[in-house]
Amino acid sequence: MSKIPFTKMHGAGNDYIYVNTMLHEVTNPSEAAIHWSDRHKGIGSDGLVLIGKSPVPEADFTMRIFNADGSEAMMCGNASRCIGKYLYERGLTIKTEIKLLTLSGVKRLHLHIAQHLPFPHVDSITVDMGEPKLEDISQYVDSQATGEGTFVSMGNPHYVIFTDDVDQVSETGRALECHPAFPQRCNIEFARIEPDGCIRTRVWERGSGITQACGTGACATAVAAVLTGHAGRKSEIVMDGGTLDIEWRESDNHVYMTGPAEFVFDGEIECSEN
Repeated sequence: MSKIPFTKMHGAGNDYIYVNTMLHEVTNPSEAAIHWSDRHKGIGSDGLVLIGKSPVPEADFTMRIFNADGSEAMMCGNASRCIGKYLYERGLTIKTEIKLLTLSGVKRLHLHIAQHLPFPHVDSITVDMGEPKLEDISQYVDSQATGEGTFVSMGNPHYVIFTDDVDQVSETGRALECHPAFPQRCNIEFARIEPDGCIRTRVWERGSGITQACGTGACATAVAAVLTGHAGRKSEIVMDGGTLDIEWRESDNHVYMTGPAEFVFDGEIECSEN
């Protein structure tokens, strides 16, 4: 039985276990994600993220992400920011513009560096999340039962419902994740416009349940807010674990997400399959 070094990180409370697979292989990441993510018997997290070297010249590094239920996700905005901080502060790159290969394509990270002693560190990260994809699925969803929503894909599927009752996330989010309208399951966002103009959002992530934050979910919410007339092109999305700044630019139709990333702790965990 070997031991795998890991790093626990979070972006706005969305916490994952990170393993550098350039040094340590995880042969069964789906099973590892299930056991390691257990908050009572494991490390505790929303899932497992594997960092690797890119096999193609179009990217610098790779990200694979496995939810707490073992399913593999296409993309995670919060995890991508954490990877940027990890790569820079652990000395794996000196670049402040990093191209990250994910299952939903290459994402570009811009690191905002604070020149504080004793060494520079990553203060925040902006991720070019690409163009949103839209689809009208209203014919498949009973809006009287769930509230009228907007479907937005940010490389993974999201259904955004504007409502005064964002705390319905547990009951309604659980039911909608597996709604027949979403054959691949779906992330569900419940959003409310606050008096100061920010957007309070709670998220049910497919494969993980309620999470403190969701980067792609924040992006989807901001896009849905523009489409429904609730907000302009720039939004502050306030989630349970923190705030993300989102801009849907007219110039290139891309969505840009800016937010923090933090180390929590390093450790080792026994791994029988390696």
